[in-house]
Amino acid sequence: MLRKIMKGGHRKPSKSEANEPSSYGIGPPGPGRSGPGSNVVVSHASRGALVNSSPSPVTATPPLSSVEPLPLFRDVPVSERQTLFLRKLQNCCFLFDFTDTVKNNAREKEIKRQTLLELVDFIQSGSSKISESCQEEMIKMISLNIFRCLPPASHENTGQEPADPEEEEPYLEPSWPHLQLVYELLLRYVVSTDTDTKVAKRYIDHSFVLKLLDLFDSEDPREREYLKTILHRIYGKFMVHRPFIRKAINNIFYRFVYETERHSGIGELLEILGSIINGFALPMKEEHKLFLIRVLIPLHKPKPIVVYHQQLSYCIVQFVEKDYKLADTVIRGLLKYWPVTNCAKENLFLGELEEVLEAIQPVEFQRCMVPLFQQIGRCLTSSHFQVAERALFLWNNEHIVGLIAQNRSVILPIIYPALEKNIQSHWNQAVHGLTTNIKKMFMEMDPELFEECQRQYEEKQAKSKQVEEQRQYTWKRLAEAAADRDRAGEEDHMITS
Repeated sequence: MLRKIMKGGHRKPSKSEANEPSSYGIGPPGPGRSGPGSNVVVSHASRGALVNSSPSPVTATPPLSSVEPLPLFRDVPVSERQTLFLRKLQNCCFLFDFTDTVKNNAREKEIKRQTLLELVDFIQSGSSKISESCQEEMIKMISLNIFRCLPPASHENTGQEPADPEEEEPYLEPSWPHLQLVYELLLRYVVSTDTDTKVAKRYIDHSFVLKLLDLFDSEDPREREYLKTILHRIYGKFMVHRPFIRKAINNIFYRFVYETERHSGIGELLEILGSIINGFALPMKEEHKLFLIRVLIPLHKPKPIVVYHQQLSYCIVQFVEKDYKLADTVIRGLLKYWPVTNCAKENLFLGELEEVLEAIQPVEFQRCMVPLFQQIGRCLTSSHFQVAERALFLWNNEHIVGLIAQNRSVILPIIYPALEKNIQSHWNQAVHGLTTNIKKMFMEMDPELFEECQRQYEEKQAKSKQVEEQRQYTWKRLAEAAADRDRAGEEDHMITS
């Protein structure tokens, strides 16, 4: 990873990087930069305030007035490396405006980039254990660099409706050459075996974690990937923070589902939760079951589900595999949020439903099979051929076919009308062929039941036809009576006139 970063030091900014607003703190004067005293960040209203804690002055070394080249760690005695480490941290506290084409500051930017690389290498090598004061100053430097206001999304600037998230071109952070190295430094610090959690938790505290979670709304996928890895490592290493992190993530999901339906990092947060769920101990706590019911299942409601459905489906299946008794709850939750007019979303639901059914036990299946196959029956007759085809593909799964075979006396009467309707009137040949195969499967499975369902269907159709004929006959008589009444009225009028 470090070699890749060193190679990619000089990056040509893309066109999408030209719109980054300059929002750095107030520091000592300098062309296009802020000094190490910068501790106030102006936040955008839509993103929430991200205000850095005021960094305490470094007493070991005098403050730097500008970014200046410093000697390498290997060129100074071991006794002086802690002091040099602090000076390098001060160098990295200067923030540059990467959108300012007039004041380029190329030399100073490169000095900071090289300094960050040295810091990453120093932490990664573990050649010298850094003191508590150095750790505190390092976290302050990291906070100063990464905690910033995020630029507003494109629809917030124009007032237009948000576009399809899959079609939007991702925004790329202009300061990424520096930002990436700061994230790499934080990651190396968190995963280092030399990092004492008892000391580190003083600086990586609840406030730090909350600000880190706020950054998940960044539109830059590279930043979200780093955040995902770092937060996952923090969750694994700092056990004291685990309940707080879960609760904070829940709050992000609540706001997304019930208020905004707009957040860039839902997929990454679900990836972290997928790993967390995998480690849940059995029997499962009530808190975790409530998380499934109140958070994960309602996440099927928002329109942008296509962006994060894969991660959401993985989390849901993890719950069912951990505790098979939750399968009924999950399936009824899916049916509650089943899309009516969105065919792409309906296909996603059918795919997830198949994964849940693969993990379900017969007893739980029997509890929900009636409403489940009523919905599957509606999908079978969908005029959108992909939905009908995806529903028919459920019969390619041996486990599902086994469950259907065990409960065929309940399931076949529910879906037989849908099968007949497809054969008689569906426009798509592939759907027609698959439906025929399923009819043959049921016929071979239980000929008597199949004939009984066929007889009941024919009787129902005959009754429906009879009711329709009676309705038409009644309307015909009403029309004739109205016509007779009109003629009688005309004759009376002629007589009187």
